[in-house]
Amino acid sequence: MPISELLLVEFDEEMKKTRTTLERVPEDKKDFAPHPKSMPLNKLAPHVAQLAGFGLSILTTPELDFAKTSYKPLPFESAAQLVGALDEGAAKVRAALKNTPDEAWTQNWKLSFQGKPIFEGSRFLAYREMFLNHLVHHRAQLGVYLRLNGKPVPATYGPSADETLGF
Repeated sequence: MPISELLLVEFDEEMKKTRTTLERVPEDKKDFAPHPKSMPLNKLAPHVAQLAGFGLSILTTPELDFAKTSYKPLPFESAAQLVGALDEGAAKVRAALKNTPDEAWTQNWKLSFQGKPIFEGSRFLAYREMFLNHLVHHRAQLGVYLRLNGKPVPATYGPSADETLGF
């Protein structure tokens, strides 16, 4: 079985969980931040929505220098808009993931800013650490924001206090 086929199952599950989390982002709390060092909701939620697209760079390019991109942060308009951005990026990543040959996973991938390395390692490690684990990390932060704003936290790797299975 190709490596990509193994990863597609996990990818689909993580996108589904992320989608559910973004659907619950309160639109009337855009400036909320649980701490002065925390990102406000209107930056964190769009970052999560756009991270799916970052996976595309990892799968389709040998490197990315942030200083050479035209990346623009997504403005926070609504939960539906965030879900749409996630779905659009996830569809592109899924197609690229499906077509990534096994030998590509061991190729070097580099992330930098103005030529200064941020990450350098295998494409597999970049995909897992810089994309998927990064997405999960920020999705978990969003879960805290939801809880602190009285919104139900979706189940991710088992039931949440808001979505129990009756045990």
